[in-house]
Amino acid sequence: MSTVLDTATAREAEVGHFIAGRSFSETESRWAEVHDSATGEVTARVSLASADTTRAAIRAARQALPAWSASSPLKRARILFRFKALIEQNMDELIRLIGSEHGKVYDDAKGELVRGLEVVEFACGIPHLLKGEHSLNVGSGVDSYSLMQPVGVCAGITPFNFPAMVPLWMFPIALACGNTFVLKPSEKVPSATLRLVELLHEAGLPEGVLNLVNGDKEAVDVLLTDPDIAAVSFVGSTPVAEYIYATASAHGKRAQALGGAKNHMVVMPDADLDMVTDSLMGAAYGSAGERCMAISVAVAVGDAAADALIERLRPKVEALRIGAWSSHAKPEMGPLVSQEHLERVRSYVGLGVAEGAELVVDGRARDFEEGYFIGGTLFDRVTPQMRIYREEIFGPVLCVVRVPDYEAAVKLINEHEFGNGTAIFTRNGNAARQFTQEIQVGMVGINVPIPVPMAFHSFGGWKRSLFGALHMHGTDGVRFYTRMKTVTARWPEGMPEGSAFMMPTLE
Repeated sequence: MSTVLDTATAREAEVGHFIAGRSFSETESRWAEVHDSATGEVTARVSLASADTTRAAIRAARQALPAWSASSPLKRARILFRFKALIEQNMDELIRLIGSEHGKVYDDAKGELVRGLEVVEFACGIPHLLKGEHSLNVGSGVDSYSLMQPVGVCAGITPFNFPAMVPLWMFPIALACGNTFVLKPSEKVPSATLRLVELLHEAGLPEGVLNLVNGDKEAVDVLLTDPDIAAVSFVGSTPVAEYIYATASAHGKRAQALGGAKNHMVVMPDADLDMVTDSLMGAAYGSAGERCMAISVAVAVGDAAADALIERLRPKVEALRIGAWSSHAKPEMGPLVSQEHLERVRSYVGLGVAEGAELVVDGRARDFEEGYFIGGTLFDRVTPQMRIYREEIFGPVLCVVRVPDYEAAVKLINEHEFGNGTAIFTRNGNAARQFTQEIQVGMVGINVPIPVPMAFHSFGGWKRSLFGALHMHGTDGVRFYTRMKTVTARWPEGMPEGSAFMMPTLE
């Protein structure tokens, strides 16, 4: 939870809201601290929106909706093209904002921006994506065609671990489809998201089309219940995703809520173990494990593969270069996002020891003078009954589970409550093909450790990793932010005489 401050403890740097084209902070506001996760220092304070401020943002979006939805898709696309160019021109500034608040190392923050930028590029093709379908002469003198129309005012609630990429999964496609938008980013890392909103307005976005409110549950509950909000997108933990989806749906809104994950990598006996080791290091410990697509469980098929994997992983985990995003030493892993989250991850390591897992590398043993750092942790001989296996830790903790064969590996993964992402490493094409068919997971990698789809495909898991029918970005993203209308048309010269009292049929 964020630390809420009194106005009397105001600091010089303040992060407010962006409503109707202007930056805005409430006069009588609650505030939360923003920290540099590498030092623990308070770098700014962020205004937490009241219900009235959140409704003001919704009202601005509602007022902007008629003109924006009536504008041509080509006009919207051209604004997004300019936005893309501005992101590229300001990439170093955005990387600095991500690194200073979230703690991501430079290359990881840059990778986040690039993946978000790809969705902007996809949204620039909206004139093609909204073409719909057309059938000539479905009956004598009768044509039928479909229209892809905006749903209205949309809302996005985004997590701390991707302050640029996840918002860019949402609002560019929503706006390209003709909707207006209210964005509620994580109050832990507000600055990069706010800067993106500013850049889009520099690109020529009309006032009120995109609004941003920083806040906590008070703001979220308004977005979930206000009658002017038509659709809500969310990315975060599963308990919150369930709440978001249930509340929004109960109030008649279209909703998609991406929840938690426990992503497995199956290591077959024939896998290239050097490739597996390198892939696991990046997938498990990149971004300090704070990714919904992080690999947190390696499923080794056979004791020989497990022993060889542990032998290769141990020295690499112990030697992880850890440091601040701005360090000239080019660290491989930065800090966790907050002191609270650091304590949570440390407690899971202790829990794993208490549950009987073999602690191969203890990340708690690394000594750091400041910030929210922890070393990489590696567990062996983890079993499905242990909480460190069942629950999402969201930190640099990799669990190795040993299974006797391929069938046991598939059964293990399919029985887990989460079904976000998974991977298999093998030289056997038939095993890989069988895995893609049998595994009950939304995103699958074959010799690819983090199978995040490209922007023109869609992102989303199965089971308790996704609530809602549609995935994010790609064609599912366009479907989520549009409603289809089908028109069947006949002109007077082709109309028959007299009344018909039967179910209409076309010949």
